[in-house]
Amino acid sequence: MPLRVALCPGSFDPVTNGHLDVIERAAALVETLYVTVFHNAEKAPLFTTAERLDMLRHATAHLGNVRVEAATGLLADYARARGVQVVVRGLRAVSDFEYELAMAEMNKQLNGELETLFMMTRPAYSFLSSSLVKEVARWGGDVSRLVPSYVSERLREKFARPDPDVGKA
Repeated sequence: MPLRVALCPGSFDPVTNGHLDVIERAAALVETLYVTVFHNAEKAPLFTTAERLDMLRHATAHLGNVRVEAATGLLADYARARGVQVVVRGLRAVSDFEYELAMAEMNKQLNGELETLFMMTRPAYSFLSSSLVKEVARWGGDVSRLVPSYVSERLREKFARPDPDVGKA
């Protein structure tokens, strides 16, 4: 049976070209792909949920079958409510696998109809993370090859304001 509805979840703070690589490849496999910003209690986001949704919508505007949303709560419940069959998770390196496997197994326990598809990012993006992008951008580095141009602009704007804590002892 062909895949109809899939989900690519994440915090996307901000969306990177690595995320976009996985999103584009996953979108080519399904009729509808939900790209969903989930709240992660372990992370303090730089961008608001509304800003992340805006950046994702710009980055995926060329993909007619992608739906960008935000959600809180359990991924398994969100997936069930939208008829999602498959969760697509990008893997950069082997080190990502252990965490992702545990999440996949928990989601399967909570929603027995849900499968997880692990998709390796292209080697050009295997080092790339939102955290690294933010760190480089924070210090004025060029991230234009790492994120969509709209995201690069948002990062420049975000870090254009001087940090009030810099220089304090």
